[in-house]
Amino acid sequence: MNATTTSWIVVGIGIVVSLIGWYMTGMLGTGIMGFGLAWILLGILDMFRPAVQVNEERAK
Repeated sequence: MNATTTSWIVVGIGIVVSLIGWYMTGMLGTGIMGFGLAWILLGILDMFRPAVQVNEERAK
């Protein structure tokens, strides 16, 4: 699997988890939404990681 594809999958899971947290109420929903937002942030940061970009160029 491509490294960028893995990053997009992590972002997608984060979006799903954030939406679940958005529709829940109370502190539990807030915590789940924050957990999902962390997944989104980490997935996006992983796309800009130098090691991932170098591997992508080698694969071409």
